[in-house]
Amino acid sequence: MTFFEKLDSIKLGTISLNALLSALVVFIACCVVIKILRKINRKALERTPLDSGLRSFIESTLKVVLWIIAVLIIADCLNIPIASLVAVVSVAGLALSLALQDILANVFSGVTILGTRPFKGGDYVEISGESGTVRAIGLFHTLIVTVDGKDVYVPNSKITAANIVNYSAEGTRRVELTFSASYENATGQVRAAILEAAGADERVLTDPAPFVAVSGYGSSAVDYICRVWTRSADYLDVYYDLNAAVRESFLRSGVEMTYDHLNIHVVDVQK
Repeated sequence: MTFFEKLDSIKLGTISLNALLSALVVFIACCVVIKILRKINRKALERTPLDSGLRSFIESTLKVVLWIIAVLIIADCLNIPIASLVAVVSVAGLALSLALQDILANVFSGVTILGTRPFKGGDYVEISGESGTVRAIGLFHTLIVTVDGKDVYVPNSKITAANIVNYSAEGTRRVELTFSASYENATGQVRAAILEAAGADERVLTDPAPFVAVSGYGSSAVDYICRVWTRSADYLDVYYDLNAAVRESFLRSGVEMTYDHLNIHVVDVQK
């Protein structure tokens, strides 16, 4: 009787000592191979522009997949029916996926966001009725900080199904304001006053140049639209400061900022 035949004759339950030793060798080999493959994958991901969160998810997924394959190989060495094991794992996976379908939807949506990058940390966005600065992008939620300092956690599945407005993607934003002036003031006078206020603000870009034009005629005033461009980071400051600056410019230029009113003319009719 050979050495390996003797090992086959020694059994622990239904598993021979030879099978156990073979499984141990295969386990050690799997550990080495998995370590090498994960190291190769990690170096490959480091050379990609993928987000760190997405890289971490890919590494974790690869680790789970490799160990599942390793378990199946080791089970085969122990003469455990792989078909039955695969069936059990499949049923368990199906039950788990049904129980965690909302969580899994958020995870895969998070992977989609990190992969397609419709926005990044620091961008000012509007998503599903919420607007603010993106603070963090996770696998389950995206954290948005509103202008009044509220932390809003938006589920990733809701983001991928919604329209996303990214105000920071282009680096600049257009500020659009409407001012009303009296019919008594000439158009050139009003335009000059608005342009003076816009030109005095260093944050207002000269290319494209500020634009001012008559936009409508109201019951008590003429409406003028003002469009200027600024850096995305300066948008709100320019919006509010320009409103105040135009009022001061109107006062200096003698332009009347009117309000809704009704003129009544009394006519003395002589009989």
